[in-house]
Amino acid sequence: MNITIIGVGLIGGSLAMRLKETNFASAIIGIDNNKENLEKALQLNIIDSLSDLEAGVKEADLIVLAIPVDAIQQLLPNVLDLISKNQVVMEMGSTKQEILDSVDRHQNRGRLVACHPMAGTEYSGPEAALRDLFEGKNMVFCDITRTDEDAFELAESVCEELQMNPIFMHAKEHDLHAAYVSHISHITSFGLALTVLEKEKSQGRIFELASGGFASTVRLAKSSAEMWVPIFKQNREHVLEVLEEHVRQLKLFHDLLEKEDYPAVLKLIKQANKIKRIIK
Repeated sequence: MNITIIGVGLIGGSLAMRLKETNFASAIIGIDNNKENLEKALQLNIIDSLSDLEAGVKEADLIVLAIPVDAIQQLLPNVLDLISKNQVVMEMGSTKQEILDSVDRHQNRGRLVACHPMAGTEYSGPEAALRDLFEGKNMVFCDITRTDEDAFELAESVCEELQMNPIFMHAKEHDLHAAYVSHISHITSFGLALTVLEKEKSQGRIFELASGGFASTVRLAKSSAEMWVPIFKQNREHVLEVLEEHVRQLKLFHDLLEKEDYPAVLKLIKQANKIKRIIK
């Protein structure tokens, strides 16, 4: 099977590594507007060859879009224009509603599988690719009733090769939940990084105290701005909803500390501890 991956960074590169390792793919073709990424992916043996969009799409049985969501929305109609009824397209964007709305009436909509691998790190580029990035994680399939049965079967096989757990959602449901469990985490991390960097201007030694707790909380602040700004833009409505609730909770902590109401702070923290039921 020939697989063309558009975007050979963390997600696309990790996908390529795994599918080559399991011999699911006979050839991996890479497409990326970043020439350095393509050359690096070739050097690392992540891809077998590189191509332009039209040739790369036409040579493939499966085309995977692993690029920022604004680029997916722009490129996806063109990719669907180029494919035949025997080819399958998987788009792996972190948002879904706007992307799927943009191709809702496309004649090849049935060949599209909308999915979101709930996996990643704060790093980007082909050097960040990991063979086991997806193992044990969830693969969210969205609006799968709009996808042809054989196209989904191929995508499901990819999911199995990656050792991921398939779950199914409507696009709007996905975007709401992603805002709460993923998008807000990144905003919080960006905000904390900015807070501490601002303090560093007057207190230069502040990072000497930084250890595991700070590192794990601010880790996501190293994530790519080019990837995350389009996510916030496309999922603005839901991100604002969760951000307003997050600000309310922060304000509650602020007010209780200002009033020195430590029993109430204790109660809040114990309520927060219940997250252990969900995240082990």
